[in-house]
Amino acid sequence: MFRYAIKMLFGDSAKFYGILLGLGFASLLIAQQSSIFVGLMSRTFAFIGEVGHVDLWVFDPTQSYVDEPKPLRATALERVRGVTGVAWAAPLYKGLLVATLPDGSRRVCDVVGIDDDTLAGGPAEIVAGSLADLRLPDAVMVEVESSQQQLRFPAELAPGAVPAPGQVFDPNGPKRSVEVGDIIELNERRARVVGLVKCAETFVAAPTIYTTYSRAITYAPPSRRVMSSVLVSAAPGTDPAELAARITAETGLEALPPHDYAMRTLGYWMRETGIPINFGIAIALGFFVGVAIAGQMFYNFTLDNLRYFGAFKAMGASTWTLLGMVALQALVAGVLGLGLGLGAVSAFGLNAAGGKLAFKMLWQIPLIAAGAVLVICVLASVISMWKVVRLDPADVFKGP
Repeated sequence: MFRYAIKMLFGDSAKFYGILLGLGFASLLIAQQSSIFVGLMSRTFAFIGEVGHVDLWVFDPTQSYVDEPKPLRATALERVRGVTGVAWAAPLYKGLLVATLPDGSRRVCDVVGIDDDTLAGGPAEIVAGSLADLRLPDAVMVEVESSQQQLRFPAELAPGAVPAPGQVFDPNGPKRSVEVGDIIELNERRARVVGLVKCAETFVAAPTIYTTYSRAITYAPPSRRVMSSVLVSAAPGTDPAELAARITAETGLEALPPHDYAMRTLGYWMRETGIPINFGIAIALGFFVGVAIAGQMFYNFTLDNLRYFGAFKAMGASTWTLLGMVALQALVAGVLGLGLGLGAVSAFGLNAAGGKLAFKMLWQIPLIAAGAVLVICVLASVISMWKVVRLDPADVFKGP
């Protein structure tokens, strides 16, 4: 019986492909939008993951996410260093500054200042140069190999060269990527590129520039408070959670492990923005479109094959056997449609990797898509089963 059920499903090619199209489109839309949403939200706290070998982040308690400017007093660093259990504490500056290129064009850059002595908080991957080169005069390291807005120099200007007096560049002329030796200005102060780094894609669409903390605060506009946060490493044998509570109690500042700080940042964007609602609507639409298309096509398929179900019932097949045939047809169509949709999403993700479009497929996403397709198949088969349960074999053999 079940073999005939499969033959019936594949025999009506028009409706079979229609069912696959509905299920495939539903799984594609659900998995694709979920992956883009996860990729986009991952960028909100990507910078926290870039800073390695840190047990705690210390920041203003009213700060909601990592890119929110809530500078600390200069005395905060020494207060944190004075807490028992702190192995070392390093200052960190993070802020948006305007970079002026030799051709006069300007770019907003995300400038990160790391500790002069330990260089804690430096980039995770260095493409060219050495982190120690940041101690050189006017030294900065610039992000490359990113899909986000980058620093572009006139192609006719050699690396390290400065424009001749009165030299004018065509703003629409050929450009080249930033290279070691190039000269830029940050807030009208000279900066020389001594290295190139590769950073994770962040939510801020601006190139990242690393320098030392003391130099970063000279680039930044004058202010009484410039320190963005304090990076802390716990002493051997000290529990980071206990140390965080001790820092908060003694300094009044918030202290969180990197994971908790990332979740705090993620929670802000989830609560305070419309991004989850927008993606949720798109995912829900994918589900309902799948229900509408697959359900209608599967219902019509069952109606067209009632005569076969009636013949089976007249030959002694029980109602449960017929229902099993319908369920098997829905299961086979669901598996094939799910595979088709996830295959298309995987191909899309491979092509989108490293581009401007955020895409990150977690292992839970295919399971969510599979669950949605299962619900669609159950709803479609339940509607179809109603006609099979009420089927009278005598009706099949009646004339028109």
